[in-house]
Amino acid sequence: MLALRKPSLFVLILACAAISSAQVAGTPGPALPIPDQTNVRHDAPLNPALPTIFIVGDSTARNGADLGWGDHFAHYFDTTKVNIANRAIAGRSARSYMNEGAWDKVTAELKPGDYVLLQWGHNDGGGPLTPDFKARGEGKGVGEESVDIPIAKPFTVGPLAGKTTETVHTYGWYNRKYIADARAKGAIPMLLTVTVRNIWPVGADGKPHIERDMGYRDFDMQIAAAEKMPLIDMATVAADKFEMLGVPTVALLFPIDHTHTSPVGAEMNAQSVVTALKTANSPLVQYLAPVIGPTK
Repeated sequence: MLALRKPSLFVLILACAAISSAQVAGTPGPALPIPDQTNVRHDAPLNPALPTIFIVGDSTARNGADLGWGDHFAHYFDTTKVNIANRAIAGRSARSYMNEGAWDKVTAELKPGDYVLLQWGHNDGGGPLTPDFKARGEGKGVGEESVDIPIAKPFTVGPLAGKTTETVHTYGWYNRKYIADARAKGAIPMLLTVTVRNIWPVGADGKPHIERDMGYRDFDMQIAAAEKMPLIDMATVAADKFEMLGVPTVALLFPIDHTHTSPVGAEMNAQSVVTALKTANSPLVQYLAPVIGPTK
């Protein structure tokens, strides 16, 4: 299917810059609604004759209507050749997505020849490994260390259903399990770096530079190397774009907080994922839709 692209990056930059200039000049910009972080889902049926690209992650990929990059991903692909299934859920970490049974649902859909894009990092810190803090935190690192903790709120579905104790593993352990499970179903897993936040620490040159890592980049690189798979580095692509735009304009793309974008920001993040897939020579490139019109 020939799919028309949404506005190019150049058009988006011009639009954001115009809004930014108007605000600097004292003219109020357009009202930016702050939507609830909901998980209202409408998953279109998948064509069983086609391979499917599953997106598994957190609210930066799926958050309300059109606020996650996963909701802006399908139009880059020829959907007569591949399904796009956004299965990300707001507020989840690699640990909680698995524990709540969401991953079981994805694996039930997986078939040989499918693909799984895995992206974590925003909710995986969680402090000490305790039953509280939404049961999201994991052990730092990629090793086999684990700790047993009591389950504060009983699970009714998923791998912990009926259990009173949970074994909490490291970030690397959970990702390796996602990768192994996907491969066991004949699917091809891919690990993405984290979605960039609107945080600008001052660099060694005395100038602000957007945050490119939340402490998981090295872990992602180690996991990808050990599993002999390319790392899809969308964080670097997105960060380079945001630095080109500058602090005032990028702020317009994050009307909710420093983590969640507007639909325009989500579109830019989707573009960054596609660019990173191309850079990594991902097999998904074969399914990209033909480009109609300017793309720069």
